[in-house]
Amino acid sequence: MSESTAASQRLAFFQNQLQSAPCAAEEPKIKTTMESMTEERQKATFDVRDLTYFLDGGEKFTKIREKFMMELERDPTFRMYDMYDVTKDQIRERTMEKFRTIVHYVSAEPVPIFTMRMQTISLIDPGFWTRFGVHYGLFFGALRGSATSAQFSHWVSKGALALNGMVGCFAMTELGHGSNVAGLETTATFDEASDQFIIHTPTITATKWWIGGAAHTATHTVVFAQLIVRGKRYGTKSFVVQLRDTHTYGLMPGVNIGDIGKKMGRDGIDNGWIQFTNVRIPRTNMLMKHTKVSRAGEVKEPPMAQLTYGALIQGRVAMVVDSGNIAKKAVTIAGRYAAVRRQFSSNPHDVQETKLIDYAIHQYRLMPLLAQAYAFHFTGVETNKLYDDLMDTLESTQPDDETMGEVIDTLKETHATSAGLKAFCTWSTLNAIEACRQTLGGHGYSAYTGLATTYNDFAVHCTWEGDNTILTLQSGRYLVSCYREALAGKSQPEGVSYLNHLDSLLNLGCGVKTNEEILSFDVIQEAWGVVTANVVKKAGDDFEVSLKAGMSPEAAYEECSQARLAAAKIHSYGYIFRRFAQAVKSAPEKLQPVLTKLCLLYGLYSIEQNAGFFLQYRYFTPSQMDYVRSQVNIFCREVRQEYIPLIDAFNYSDYMINSPLGVYDGNIYEKYFDQVKRQNPVGGEHPYLPLIQSLLRRDIEDDEPLEDDDEDDE
Repeated sequence: MSESTAASQRLAFFQNQLQSAPCAAEEPKIKTTMESMTEERQKATFDVRDLTYFLDGGEKFTKIREKFMMELERDPTFRMYDMYDVTKDQIRERTMEKFRTIVHYVSAEPVPIFTMRMQTISLIDPGFWTRFGVHYGLFFGALRGSATSAQFSHWVSKGALALNGMVGCFAMTELGHGSNVAGLETTATFDEASDQFIIHTPTITATKWWIGGAAHTATHTVVFAQLIVRGKRYGTKSFVVQLRDTHTYGLMPGVNIGDIGKKMGRDGIDNGWIQFTNVRIPRTNMLMKHTKVSRAGEVKEPPMAQLTYGALIQGRVAMVVDSGNIAKKAVTIAGRYAAVRRQFSSNPHDVQETKLIDYAIHQYRLMPLLAQAYAFHFTGVETNKLYDDLMDTLESTQPDDETMGEVIDTLKETHATSAGLKAFCTWSTLNAIEACRQTLGGHGYSAYTGLATTYNDFAVHCTWEGDNTILTLQSGRYLVSCYREALAGKSQPEGVSYLNHLDSLLNLGCGVKTNEEILSFDVIQEAWGVVTANVVKKAGDDFEVSLKAGMSPEAAYEECSQARLAAAKIHSYGYIFRRFAQAVKSAPEKLQPVLTKLCLLYGLYSIEQNAGFFLQYRYFTPSQMDYVRSQVNIFCREVRQEYIPLIDAFNYSDYMINSPLGVYDGNIYEKYFDQVKRQNPVGGEHPYLPLIQSLLRRDIEDDEPLEDDDEDDE
């Protein structure tokens, strides 16, 4: 072999090795958190913007919300990045600074637009939202709902609308009474000689408590007190009482006020206590739209006492809406973190650790919460619409109208439905926030990641505007009443329409020929109808048994309280699923596939969580329940593929989220570290250095030296 031939062969050998060997550039690349987030967004099978428009009710409203977010982010009084480190006094001062900005919009924007602005603010600063809402939602709302037209005009002229000359609060709750409004102890005794009411706190338990805005802000309040005329009590009514001089801000004679102190959350609200000692107010300060007291001391009660329920519904509806909005925020933070956080490896051949969102158990933790957030959103939209329609009807209906009976039935249904949904949605959202916080692992304990504070701020929803257990019992009581009416042949309204078909529903089983047919809105809706009808029947039958045993109706309702709780809970599950399914059917066709997956996941997961009822009443067989469980896991995997696009559709800016772990671009670690360093700068003066120095430099008496344990035994 010639030298040239050998050289050629060697060259060919090396060329072949270079071609067959993998190049360094072809090795799997380690993806950054931002690249991981981009990867997730590329999986969308739908237009995210189109889904945002659908959720917001149209492109017009999306642009309005984006305008609000931009204005708030640019307003220095609404700076939020450092809110996790401010003191109670600092946060209250900032909350008051925001009043001037927002008051401008009260008169400049139509009510529906201003309501949208406040809903946006509730996600950013719930403490301010509540403090501002105490005046407009509660104080001004009480005037609008309970004052005569002349009284309403009077208080508007005094500045109640413009927040000019007065700041209002709402004095309903007492130290000894909350949900039992009928049992409030504060009295309003009519003095015919002076044509005045005497507002008085007779006991310590009658002290008004938890009154938002009372401690430092409010000049006036609407007080709920027992009306007493000529020694006779007429129940709890509402009265306007001045608390402070509007010029000097000193307390009015007979008024004592204090601060109830630091709370679990929402420290931007100056909750206070109020005691009245024989405070006199003009007779016309009683809000007399419903009950009237004349100069001569004659009391005229409303012909339809149920009409006063309307004022109680608004706050509960608002909390159903807020539950959906806050749930969306929580799953956004947890979901974006899960999409870029890597932990361990599920595949030994991977060069990079596995995303949290790719673990089956993490999908099971998060995907149903995403589906629930969507369900609550659509339920909130529909419930708000029902309330608006009801209020319009009440405004145009007179007591002698032929349709008054139907109006009263609608009012009762809306009242009971809003009570049950308020409890169900706020309980579920609070649990969802905590579940999302725990998915952050150790970082979930940091205030900066947002969910700990969100939990503390949201927790109050479960006890104000009616304690959730009490409201659930009220809803259950309504269901028992509807059941008894259905047995008597009276047709029931749409919300409880399943009670119109008791004969066919109570013993109905799932009639599908194949398990795959279970994956249908109609089948799942029928399943909830059957189970709810049976659970309501159980509560109704328990009530009847107690009546036959000689109990009074009130005692009988108490005896079946657990059955009522179960009935209201199951009713809410079915109601929310129907609202979700209804929304999906009305969605643009190109959005229906992904929304259908979400809705089926919500329906199936809810069934799985309440499997005992579906087996007890034999709608599903055990093998069918096994299929439901398996499909929950499958839908979790399918929804996981588009989890990030689905939460992007909520359209919450990083400013709104206010969590470094929930940032849009996925750069969570740098954002988190930057915030920690900014809020806790390195190198500053040590706050308690002298204490540490005194500990380390203290004089210690010399002790006798220790004996050597290693001495040899003799």
